[in-house]
Amino acid sequence: MARYKLTIEYDGGPFVGWQRQPNGLAVQQVLEEAAARLTGVETLVQGAGRTDAGVHALGQVAHLDCDKPLTGNKMREAMNFHVKPHPVAIIDSEIVDDEFHARFSATARHYVYRILNRRPPPAIDKGTVWHVPNRLDEQLMHEGAQYFVGHHDFTTFRSVQCQAKSPVKTLTAITVSRYDDEIEVRVSAPSFLHNQVRSLVGTLKMVGEGKWPPLQVKQALEAVDRAACGPVAPPDGLYLDKVDYPAGDVPAAD
Repeated sequence: MARYKLTIEYDGGPFVGWQRQPNGLAVQQVLEEAAARLTGVETLVQGAGRTDAGVHALGQVAHLDCDKPLTGNKMREAMNFHVKPHPVAIIDSEIVDDEFHARFSATARHYVYRILNRRPPPAIDKGTVWHVPNRLDEQLMHEGAQYFVGHHDFTTFRSVQCQAKSPVKTLTAITVSRYDDEIEVRVSAPSFLHNQVRSLVGTLKMVGEGKWPPLQVKQALEAVDRAACGPVAPPDGLYLDKVDYPAGDVPAAD
């Protein structure tokens, strides 16, 4: 029995999220059904992060166990065949140690949020960006974002449905950058609360519009009150970009 680490890309639009749910199709379900067709047995696929409905991934990581003698490359090709026609792709597959766990071995998660900041709506990128027609000041947004960096109680910026035992998290980095008509918010932390990134981005939009001064971000954080949060950004522009693991967890590719 070998354990495989899968790096996965998907369009979250058609899904109810990563995790299996009774109310619709999940990415995890698509992968588990593909793995079952490949292996002939029910197979559990465990992911590094439970992305919400509509949230995308460029580098989600998951693992599964398989007793077929497949190389990493053959596992990737076989899984990509069996996930069709869903908008899911295995972009890398590696055989890893049995102790590797996609969720619990992870040391950091990195998200990127894309804002299309122009008057015309998106045609090509519809459903994969947040369209904000009014001009945003990305420099003020970046200034306000720096109040989030560090070890804080993020009660203001967590969903009321969040099941985490503690609202205290450590945000290691957050940047706001403009590339022509697109603004990118990049956020890194060991782990996140439910809706945390979308709550941060929605609040920073208030700063970019000039409705909040950057200092009000600090005040909202210190309020430790969900009512102090700005509007929550939609899922369309959010991507799980990358997941980090300790060096040595993954051997050289076969």
